[in-house]
Amino acid sequence: MQITKIIDMPNAPFVSKRKPLTEEELQREFDYWRAEKILQQMMKKGLISEAEFNKIMALNRESFSPMLAQIMP
Repeated sequence: MQITKIIDMPNAPFVSKRKPLTEEELQREFDYWRAEKILQQMMKKGLISEAEFNKIMALNRESFSPMLAQIMP
């Protein structure tokens, strides 16, 4: 087995290609996640059907605009 030591390179520039989330974007992500968890609990208890769950989640993706909405079913 070969072990490679990683050393700190203080002169190497670190360039992040991602921009940090704004507070509003972070809040939308959290609200979407929270809504999904509540709907999952409602479906588990039989309060809504799977079809209703999917319809509501589609509306939530439009309302909350989560970052990964484009690839969600």
